[in-house]
Amino acid sequence: MTEERDGRLGRSRDKLVESKQRWAREGRLLTGRQARPEAERLPPGQRRVDTWPVLDLGVQPDIAVERWRLAVDGLVENPVDWDWAAFRAQPGFRDVSDIHCVTAWSRFDNAWDGVSARHVLEAVKPRPEARFVMFHGYDDYTTNLPLAAFADDDVLLAHSWQGRPLAREHGGPVRAIVPKLYFWKSAKWIRRIELIAADRPGFWEERGYHGHGDPWKEERYG
Repeated sequence: MTEERDGRLGRSRDKLVESKQRWAREGRLLTGRQARPEAERLPPGQRRVDTWPVLDLGVQPDIAVERWRLAVDGLVENPVDWDWAAFRAQPGFRDVSDIHCVTAWSRFDNAWDGVSARHVLEAVKPRPEARFVMFHGYDDYTTNLPLAAFADDDVLLAHSWQGRPLAREHGGPVRAIVPKLYFWKSAKWIRRIELIAADRPGFWEERGYHGHGDPWKEERYG
């Protein structure tokens, strides 16, 4: 039964990936319009929803907090390897931001609690040559972004949403939140943050998606 289930999951994942790659090839959802976030809250081509759709690669890792760890390493002076207790001992950070998914839905006013990216960077002290960040998830998902984007004042590693622990299907126990970029950049089930000198593509970026992902510039595809 396990092999049969794994086979179904693999086929489901392959179909999902092929569908999203086809979107990239066809330029699906592109309007050709740009906007400024200070002028329009809803980016081009997006629609507002009140639910929170669940999107993943067919796998939702079940990581108990007792087993969860986060490494922040690469081009840093002081790499860290936090267990749950060490992570929760860091200064708390709260922010309210919107979600903009590349599949064209947006959800407003999400309240997050966690640890700010700026605090993480202060703890590890990036080396001068560090220019980019690669997120690694427990599901083997990866995504890249400029270090400057990670260091923005609204970016955090969230353990709670709307005052409750982050649900497994939404990336709990901890996920990244990068509000100014499309939500595929906010990696779920995060286990490692790697600081690197040269940009390199993550999972979706290797499959036709944009390396940066600004919703107001419609940076859906590369």
